Amino acid sequence: MISLLIANAQSITGSWKGILQAGSTHLTLVFHIDKEASNGYQAHFDSPDQHAFGIPCSGVRVTGDSLEILIQAIHGGYRGKWDRDNNIEGIYFQSGQEFPLALARSQDTVMIPLRPQTPKPPFPYKTEELEYNNPAKGVHLAGTLTLPNAGGPFPAAILITGSGQQDRDETLFGHKPFAVIADYLTRRGYAVLRVDDRQMGKSTGDLSRATTLDFVEDVETSFRQLQQRKDINQKKIGLIGHSEGGLIAAMLASENSDIDYIVLLAGPGLKGADLLAGQTEAYDLSLGAQAGVAKADKELKSALMGALLSSADSSIQFDHGWQSFLSWKKNTPSEIVEVMGLNNEADAKGFVHSYLHALNKPWMIYFLQTDPAEYLGKLKSKVLALNGSRDIQVIADPNLSAIESALKKSPSKSYQTQKIPDLNHLFQHCKTCTVAEYGELEETFSPQALQLIGDWLDKNVK
Repeated sequence: MISLLIANAQSITGSWKGILQAGSTHLTLVFHIDKEASNGYQAHFDSPDQHAFGIPCSGVRVTGDSLEILIQAIHGGYRGKWDRDNNIEGIYFQSGQEFPLALARSQDTVMIPLRPQTPKPPFPYKTEELEYNNPAKGVHLAGTLTLPNAGGPFPAAILITGSGQQDRDETLFGHKPFAVIADYLTRRGYAVLRVDDRQMGKSTGDLSRATTLDFVEDVETSFRQLQQRKDINQKKIGLIGHSEGGLIAAMLASENSDIDYIVLLAGPGLKGADLLAGQTEAYDLSLGAQAGVAKADKELKSALMGALLSSADSSIQFDHGWQSFLSWKKNTPSEIVEVMGLNNEADAKGFVHSYLHALNKPWMIYFLQTDPAEYLGKLKSKVLALNGSRDIQVIADPNLSAIESALKKSPSKSYQTQKIPDLNHLFQHCKTCTVAEYGELEETFSPQALQLIGDWLDKNVK
């Protein structure tokens, strides 16, 4: 059970519950706000309908009756006005979209779902807690290294999380996929290091201007830590990256020939803007949108991403974005424009402004412009690239095709790409395969995918 915070009179601390309506989807959200005397406010939130609990919020600001909660993990957050009693009226925002969300004080309790794959002690291997610094960036990193009990020096893997900030277990929707992967591979004879992202767990570091390139330097710092250890086989250290973590792995390995191998778990092969456009269409379809509406949404947001990248000046971005919208509207059936709620000029301008504003962050701008082929084509290391066939965040066929095309031009003498049937972005066997289903599934990480990774490592590394 989740312990609830007791709300004091005239205090915003406590639990706040609301129903988010996004199209035909209704989700219960619960924010838990706490105040620490020295550090201001902190918060986490639950999405019980998705069986996701304890999702950390990266920042909380309370000014008078105004509340703003930032959630780096989902590239979104919440802002609202508090009536200084039991209600908050506000807006939930995520990836350029905004939805009304009213919150009320709550004393409800929720049951945390079963996660049978999450490893539990005692473990048949050694565990070490590590802390070290990336001095060039003023970043303190902390993680867990697991090592087999006997033998060595061991081949090793560094696990790299996807976009948004996660802890060392890559905790998402109550799942801990990196804990599962580390446990499985360590039992098979590999040392595995998993690390808290900046501002998660015991790790620190600036995020306000950070891009994927900064995270590459953090992983390189972890790599150097393993290079200093006598119990690690220095010729057999590799990287396993999930989603954006796969891009980070490719970027680092393209410049560091000491990295023996990389494993890309839904790692991007397409340019960031193209990947996000495909994700937009697939996500809309997963929520039941008509094919024509999903395609139109993809085309509009692709055009707006182009406007965002056309200038560093926000006013010029909006001007270009508005012209892109007008062109899109002219070439889009009026009934689709109406379904999307963009017939009214004021609403359309509000949407264009909100979408551009939400994406206009250093991390996103860097990601949209980055082409993984630039790095994949330089790789000398061994490569395994996996995608779930039902992934709606990194679409398997075009993504794996792009990865293979780049690797064919690379110096790498050993690479394999594979699409695994019926798996989603988190490598779970899925049914509806929507994002909302991630937390509903008990499976954390497909045993089939685990065995495939382990077998490939045994053949190519161990």
